[in-house]
Amino acid sequence: MVRTMRRVLLYFVAWLCLWPLPALAQEYGAFVDAGYLNSLHDPPNHLFRNRGTTPRVDEWNVNMAAAFLKRASSETSRLGFEATVQTGQDSKIFGFSATAPNIGGADFLLHLGPTDVTYLAPAGKGLTIQAGIFNSLIGYDSLYAKDNLSYTRPWGADYTPYLMLGVNVSYPLSDRLTGTIAVVNGYWHLAHANDAPSLAGQLALKAGEHVTLKQTVLYGSHQPATGVEFWRVLSDTIVERKTGRLTTAFEYQLGSEKVDASGSPRALWMSAQAPLHWVVQGPWSVTLRPEFAWDRDGRWITGQLGAGQSVLAVTSTVEYRIPYKRAQGILRLEHRYDRGRGAAGGFFDENDRVTPGQHLVAVGLIFTLG
Repeated sequence: MVRTMRRVLLYFVAWLCLWPLPALAQEYGAFVDAGYLNSLHDPPNHLFRNRGTTPRVDEWNVNMAAAFLKRASSETSRLGFEATVQTGQDSKIFGFSATAPNIGGADFLLHLGPTDVTYLAPAGKGLTIQAGIFNSLIGYDSLYAKDNLSYTRPWGADYTPYLMLGVNVSYPLSDRLTGTIAVVNGYWHLAHANDAPSLAGQLALKAGEHVTLKQTVLYGSHQPATGVEFWRVLSDTIVERKTGRLTTAFEYQLGSEKVDASGSPRALWMSAQAPLHWVVQGPWSVTLRPEFAWDRDGRWITGQLGAGQSVLAVTSTVEYRIPYKRAQGILRLEHRYDRGRGAAGGFFDENDRVTPGQHLVAVGLIFTLG
């Protein structure tokens, strides 16, 4: 099943390359995201320990550069698509697993962001089918910093999928409630833990004029053993409230998995964040994001059973946006403090040893076009 999905995706990408996409696209653009994260510990290895995005410190990096084409499906044009190519530090390891081998073609596929085809079926209120690489149903934060409230992402985002590879179907159950189900190749879209697919389901509710709720569950095996007792289950609950210039949100994740290893406990993962974003005036805005992540058994963050850890973090961001016609510049100044505990917790210091806490001062420069 997983091999078939991967083969179909490669055929689809080849078809996109041959199709006259620029003439058919309704939306197109590009962006470049460069940043400098200054660690007050100045680690010689320049690593932001255990991170999959913004993974390097004390040096300038292009964390992401991408270009995209999109065409939305509609009742007058039922077939839509999106195609995204990307590169940069954030594209290198975000879709891989610490415990499973890579899928075939991973070195090529890591350079693709959302790349899929959609079809709006003439059924009921509109059944939308999407196939390919698409944005994950899990998570409040995007892989792309330009779409987030802060420059660096929370721990819960880095250890849950940013993208998914497979097929999803969504349907508006009412004016306020939308349901989505998906069949994907696995927990990480660039990993090949086994040949069994994983399942995902989501209910998205517009609870009022200002409040939305999302409940998503991802269920499937992320190890060679594919028996139901070894399936990983991850629950993601998001509540967001937007009122004028203020956005508040809360996300809570809970994951569990029985590992097929002698004497191993049932692994447990938990994370939460509560970002608050305020548009102060005009182009100025600020964000405060407290968060925590708890990997009791070391299955998520390190992939090593027994190397558990927990992280508490607080991130504060000041943002200034400069629009110009179809382009926009985004400047973000950010401070974050992370404190890790447990057998595998902590961050590198000036001697490449591990210390519990780390202060980062970050500058993010993002330029978008389109």
